Amino acid sequence: MIAGNVVILGGRRAVATLAVGAAVVALAACGSGKASDPSRGTTQPTGQASTSASPTTTLSVVDRAKQDALAAYRGMWQDFVAAGTTSDWQSPKLGQYATGIALTNMSRSLYADHYNGLVTKGEPTYEPAVTSADPPDNPSKIVITDCSDDSHWLKYKADTGQLANDTPGGRHLINAIVQKQPDGSWKVSEYGVHEVGTC
Repeated sequence: MIAGNVVILGGRRAVATLAVGAAVVALAACGSGKASDPSRGTTQPTGQASTSASPTTTLSVVDRAKQDALAAYRGMWQDFVAAGTTSDWQSPKLGQYATGIALTNMSRSLYADHYNGLVTKGEPTYEPAVTSADPPDNPSKIVITDCSDDSHWLKYKADTGQLANDTPGGRHLINAIVQKQPDGSWKVSEYGVHEVGTC
């Protein structure tokens, strides 16, 4: 469905691949939080508290970023699926979880369907997982890998309700970059959908 380098799952045609740079990120060493209180007589409990506090804080920040990125990824597809039922390429919801290249490509895809008299019905499935976070201790960029099935998300002719073609759907590998925005929200900035059978 998408013009250029990215094709959406419901496109039901050969899918081009968007190369998403997903460098493997090494975990950075955590610095110590608070200095121990020298007035305390026992150093063991103080050391244990200091050791457990820093990783817990770091993990909660990272886990929250991952959850927010995954929610944005799912939200982007939900909004795209909803817009596809009428090929509403101007839907204001498209920008809620997508920006940049991702938003442009979704709008172009929906416009192409609108121009060609097509709508998309049904629902794809998703299995997204975070594959990297950068920087590792306080992420502002999350890379997601997904295996999505569009077998039950098909294109139809808007005027007749008939299937647009007889090409079967299937499982597609998807790579996506989700970035933290200046206002603190997370949005998908790029994604690439690979051809059927890639996952």
